Amino acid sequence: MLHSTRLDRQAVALRAARSSPLTLRIPEPAARPGEPADFSKLRLSAPGAVRRPSLDTEARSMHDLAYELIRVLDDKGNAVGPWAPELSSAALLAGLRTMMLTRAFDERMYRAQRQGKCSFYMKSLGEEAISAAQAAALDSGDMLFPSYRQQGLLIARGYPILKMMGQLYSNLLDPLLGRQMPVMYSSHEHNFFSISGNLGTQFIQAVGWAMGSALSGDTRIAASWVGDGTTAEGDFHHALTFASIYRAPVILNVVNNQWAISSFQGIAGGDTAPFAARAIGYGLPALRVDGNDFLAVYAATRWAAQRARSNHGATLIELFTYRAEAHSTSDDPSRYRPADEASRWPLGDPIARLKRHLIQRGEWSEQKHAALQEEVNSEIRSLQKEAEAHGYHGNNQTPSPKTMFEGVFKEPDARLLQQRQEAGF
Repeated sequence: MLHSTRLDRQAVALRAARSSPLTLRIPEPAARPGEPADFSKLRLSAPGAVRRPSLDTEARSMHDLAYELIRVLDDKGNAVGPWAPELSSAALLAGLRTMMLTRAFDERMYRAQRQGKCSFYMKSLGEEAISAAQAAALDSGDMLFPSYRQQGLLIARGYPILKMMGQLYSNLLDPLLGRQMPVMYSSHEHNFFSISGNLGTQFIQAVGWAMGSALSGDTRIAASWVGDGTTAEGDFHHALTFASIYRAPVILNVVNNQWAISSFQGIAGGDTAPFAARAIGYGLPALRVDGNDFLAVYAATRWAAQRARSNHGATLIELFTYRAEAHSTSDDPSRYRPADEASRWPLGDPIARLKRHLIQRGEWSEQKHAALQEEVNSEIRSLQKEAEAHGYHGNNQTPSPKTMFEGVFKEPDARLLQQRQEAGF
């Protein structure tokens, strides 16, 4: 009798469902402009609470790490837990300086764009720990396939900031001769692959380069970066397929800064599951890391690099951070997110957190920090003055148009020579 009653109820429910219209779930951010920021639903592990597996751990035994959040620095600035790296004071201070230099560079170049001296710029405010820590964790010979918010990688590797400014101004110092839009840097000497506006291509190129490195018996690995929005594109999945099947020695980084231009990360599926969890279906290990924690980013990247060099294959890292500024100088974030969101981000500011850690260790102070801030500001001001002496956007001090015919082919063919002659060069 009870069984019959249950079946009757199920039949009634089924008839009701058939008569109801279907609906779609439209992801919505926790808050919109004019509303208070809301981060109450974030999944944040306690500092030091996440386990650290051995390098040869099978990916299927690491699924929990795609959902936890690797954190090292606690609220007082102490380094805690199994992921805490043994870094010297010199290494930490070098990382701090890279972050501060990157931020000072960003601020000056943003102002230059607003003054009409360059046409476009993208700041990395709030994300500096990612570039600085990952550059420190990788070897200088490793190949980087970055997105457009990793200028700190170049700065950490010693690329001349003067040349970066030249590229932004498209002036006579531009090593790319005006062929790339601003912020799309490239440096063969620093193993920094040309930045592409189509970010997904960086992942598949990084995997291919890493496969080539392994096939040639090299010891160098590759690393690449995309944003949370790019995980919804085909290139992302093609890259994970090849990285998994061939155990390519590559680190694939997803910088989840919560916003892909004006669409929040839930549009790409970040509310359904962490982006790191995408690796599980491909049999790849995944780490979800506090992207504003210099020590956590360093430790996770170092672990993934050592794993790749030990021929255990690729790792997908989700760097959980927040884009504190506009997507670019062409963007107005006040139109799609609360004005107080950046200040309420629960994982704080990466520079302030590393500064607190160094003070806690007894190796830094507010006075020393202020002096370093003035030092990097002065350095950037001086370089900007020098760069602008060689021209900037709109004042016609640019590479000659004849350079467009150079470096296209190793040996110019007849068509190129004819085009150059017709152009009067």
